[in-house]
Amino acid sequence: MNTAQAKMHSSISWAILAGMAALFLFQGVPVRSGDAAFPKAMDNVTVRQGESATLRCVVDNRVTRVAWLNRSSILYAGNDKWCLDSRVLLLANTKTQYSIQIQDVDVFDEGPYTCSVQTDNHPKTSRVHLIVQVSPQITEISSDISINEGGNVSLNCMATGRPEPTITWRHISPKAVGFVSEDEYLEITGITREQSGEYECSATNDVATPVVRRVKVTVNYPPYISNAKSTGVPVGQKGILQCEASAVPSAEFQWYKDDKRLVEGQKGLKVESKAFFSSLTFFNVSEQDYGNYTCVASNQLGNTNASMILYEISEPTSSALFQETTTALTPWKGPGAVHDGNNGASRRAGCVWLLPLLLLHLLLKF
Repeated sequence: MNTAQAKMHSSISWAILAGMAALFLFQGVPVRSGDAAFPKAMDNVTVRQGESATLRCVVDNRVTRVAWLNRSSILYAGNDKWCLDSRVLLLANTKTQYSIQIQDVDVFDEGPYTCSVQTDNHPKTSRVHLIVQVSPQITEISSDISINEGGNVSLNCMATGRPEPTITWRHISPKAVGFVSEDEYLEITGITREQSGEYECSATNDVATPVVRRVKVTVNYPPYISNAKSTGVPVGQKGILQCEASAVPSAEFQWYKDDKRLVEGQKGLKVESKAFFSSLTFFNVSEQDYGNYTCVASNQLGNTNASMILYEISEPTSSALFQETTTALTPWKGPGAVHDGNNGASRRAGCVWLLPLLLLHLLLKF
């Protein structure tokens, strides 16, 4: 056997010996260690998935051979690489340190690693445990849901990660306070319209920022008319009746006068409806337009109505305006009145500046 063959045979023999030592260690069989503090590996190593893990073993000049093993598989023996994994690299093989690095760590890399050394023909080992942390990931969540008011809702959210993530649900609403549920499942019994909106599932395990996803819950309910007021309009003027209703799905509006339905396109009328609002416009109110009107709001779940009156009011006349003005200018002659010798001149001055206003009003009227 030549020198090269002998060296290779010795390296293989040592690697096998190191592997057997590691195997004995995992099977609970004590290995002769001599100095309990030597060799000394790191404490447990914790890294996140995708990062690099460095495993170090402290040695000294008594060491003649070294190796790193994963369970019973040899990764490195001295400078020789035994594993086929390209992610495993030798970082240092000096008189004081023997270190390897595992790049792009994944969950299957987690577990015990053994530093095995030989001194004076006696194998000694030290073990370190690699812990791989994984950011949380939501793997399953309920789809958006539409339900009638009073029904029951069940939402679920599943997530993975290392450590196992904590899952919480909360209602995204200005009125909602804090978490709705601290569990994978959220149960809502007899849901109300105020409980509609988005619900957020959050998964966190302190490895990375929480991951969140949302579910939209739509609560359907029949129309409810919230605003409908009677209106007074003079003859010949423009008048508007308005009707507001909340509903999901949005309400459809209809207008009636007595028992007759009013539709868009009728002479002098305009019906305009939006999601939660409808208006009935009269462009030139006549005597025949006055009376009782009904707004009907309906959707698939029901309907409701509200009545309102378009009534006549008198338009102020120019004589009434003049009377109100002169009354305001006439001094009080009752008990306690203060008389000014110059009040006649004051009244005349007041009438002079009001004349142009009265003339303008008369011109606009006729």
